[in-house]
Amino acid sequence: MTAIQLKTGAPGARILGFGGYRPRRRVTNDELSQTMETNDEWIQSRVGIAERRWASDDETLVEMAVAAGGKALAASGVAPDDVDMVILASATLEHPIPGIGPQVAHRLGITRPGAFDLNAGCAGFCYSLEVASNAIRSGSARHVLIVGAERLTDVIDQTDRATAVIFADGAGAAVVGPADEPGIGPVAWGSDGDQSSAIEMAGTGRIAMAGQAVYRWATTRLTATLEQAMAEAGVTVDDIDVFAPHQANLRIIESMHKRLGFPERTVVARDIVRTGNTSAASIPLALEALLESGEAKSGDLALVLGYGAGLTFAGQVLRIP
Repeated sequence: MTAIQLKTGAPGARILGFGGYRPRRRVTNDELSQTMETNDEWIQSRVGIAERRWASDDETLVEMAVAAGGKALAASGVAPDDVDMVILASATLEHPIPGIGPQVAHRLGITRPGAFDLNAGCAGFCYSLEVASNAIRSGSARHVLIVGAERLTDVIDQTDRATAVIFADGAGAAVVGPADEPGIGPVAWGSDGDQSSAIEMAGTGRIAMAGQAVYRWATTRLTATLEQAMAEAGVTVDDIDVFAPHQANLRIIESMHKRLGFPERTVVARDIVRTGNTSAASIPLALEALLESGEAKSGDLALVLGYGAGLTFAGQVLRIP
């Protein structure tokens, strides 16, 4: 009997470049106070957000994803013809069919890649990162473009302070390629489906969130996931230069930072203060911002964690390009 042949890929995978797109419109807390019972002090004390970006009609998911993906390709130095796979992570697709991964690839000049959409809520970028890393190491792809793109303003009640003060729009992207040594550590991921109702879209088509339940879950259950991700990558908190979890709530970020006991030199991503919660886009947007500001630098070791609807979660250690 003839054996089926398998490809072999690179020894490891790494991120080669980041890109991001932030909508033009800045929405301050004072502006929100005009349409709902809230104020700047209330919002900042609970979630740490001072302003967020909301997309205009022309800033569609595809347009934002193309802008972020193009920046990531330019930063990585990888030509569109050298991209074999495109993963579009989003929880806010307007229609399930057709997927927008192939559309984004076409707009960027990427010819006939494997392309698909992935919905793991706010953990979508980290889930996509593991899929991309595995594809490169198995030989089924050499370069992968990941884009997290969200228009959460399409699915929130803009008079509901439980969601409208938190969620925002934007796109963040990364190009992943082969490496002689791993630049993306093993994933620590999972789900708690018994809490799936904590974040959901009901028949109204609007997102609803049990904020206190999600806060308790994230601050008590996910520290172990971060510790697992570091252990499987063979590093400790003392090795981490950048801590960039999903930008869901500044209080959650600060709680995780305190629980893990990072050294004083570790840079903590706080992009949520000016960008809001952009779901699958938040981690690449935060890392791009840290690189642009100089707070993070090429070669730094970062610990990332995505978590959200499902409830899903995924953590990894990665080397910043």
